[in-house]
Amino acid sequence: MRSAVIPQIRVEPALRQELESVLKPGETLTDFVESTVRNAIAFRRVQTDFHARAQAASEAYHQTGATVPVDVVLDRLQAKLDSRRKKLGR
Repeated sequence: MRSAVIPQIRVEPALRQELESVLKPGETLTDFVESTVRNAIAFRRVQTDFHARAQAASEAYHQTGATVPVDVVLDRLQAKLDSRRKKLGR
């Protein structure tokens, strides 16, 4: 597959200098931009999925009127957090 080019953008010199000041040793501007674009895509996908789940939950609530008490939700979240901390050894 052939590679494609992301459109160039014009920025103020100050922004370019600021960008160059945060590059890691050996990292190029191209590396940084590609990494940033990939991260933005991943974030947008997570955001879109979250919105879809929230919309589905809202619609389910409006259809059924059934809810989960806040203490149950918080207990589930705490259990997930505890489990993850245990796996990480914290």
